Amino acid sequence: MNRLPGRILAIEVVGSIALIEVAVGAHCFTATLVGAGDEVAAWQVDVPVTLMFKETEVSLAKNLSGLISMRNRIPAIVTMIDRGKLLTKVGLDVDGYALASVITTKSSYLLQLAIGDRVEGLVKANEMSVLIPILTHNVT
Repeated sequence: MNRLPGRILAIEVVGSIALIEVAVGAHCFTATLVGAGDEVAAWQVDVPVTLMFKETEVSLAKNLSGLISMRNRIPAIVTMIDRGKLLTKVGLDVDGYALASVITTKSSYLLQLAIGDRVEGLVKANEMSVLIPILTHNVT
């Protein structure tokens, strides 16, 4: 599971759907949470959170241009390539954070992936989970 520490930038809740904008360094990510309206309504801007998303939910692109609907475009450097018969695990460096993507081996060859390549990781907003720390209060 990929994890990125960040801080909430904005929260928009309509009914049971919430869009959470999270800053991770200089990057902004979006998570769409369905069925969490009441819980999210208590969250506040600038609270530290952890974004989590599966390695299998990270698509990779090289030389991507044009507009796409994916809200989370993650500029990264390829640090590791572990090719198997069917699947390939690609290690990524995102401003010092280690992430991973699992793609088909055929795609890894079609992209001509090599260590040091600049790529973009692409993750749909609904594939992002937001972990918020439980706030405890001391009672005296």
